Amino acid sequence: MRRFALILALLPLPALAETPQIAPQIAPMTARDGWRVIDSAKPYAAMIDAVKAATTANQMNVVTEAGPTDAAKRLGITLPGNRVLGVFAPRFAVRVLPLSTAAMIEAPIRFYITEDADGSSTLAWKTPSHVFAPYMAEGGPDLAVIASELDATFDAIAQAATAD
Repeated sequence: MRRFALILALLPLPALAETPQIAPQIAPMTARDGWRVIDSAKPYAAMIDAVKAATTANQMNVVTEAGPTDAAKRLGITLPGNRVLGVFAPRFAVRVLPLSTAAMIEAPIRFYITEDADGSSTLAWKTPSHVFAPYMAEGGPDLAVIASELDATFDAIAQAATAD
């Protein structure tokens, strides 16, 4: 049995780097319950910059940024641009926290920027009122007011970012 295991261990195995990496098909973003989706002619990289600029202009902060595109490239896989920007501001955090500690797990609320096959981009996000809906019983009408304010702020950011 040991000889068999040793023989198997010595057999050449194809190197991971030699395995062809096929980029998966990426489905376009579509509207869904509680989401806003805006298609734009703006190129992907320009959309990222535009969302960041519009976030700052609306006195919000980009507090997280992540996406698999660059990591996939290091694995030899090509993916279309794909970025998530987490956006929030302390002025909202200090108002939400006393109403619902649990609701703060949702902060930051995220914008999702995807690169479309033709080089354009799509901006999508779950509306803050949808994100905070599970906490409304705990947070009451004051949390609903904050969510509504955040809805308007996220809409303003999106409108500014997608303007041509």
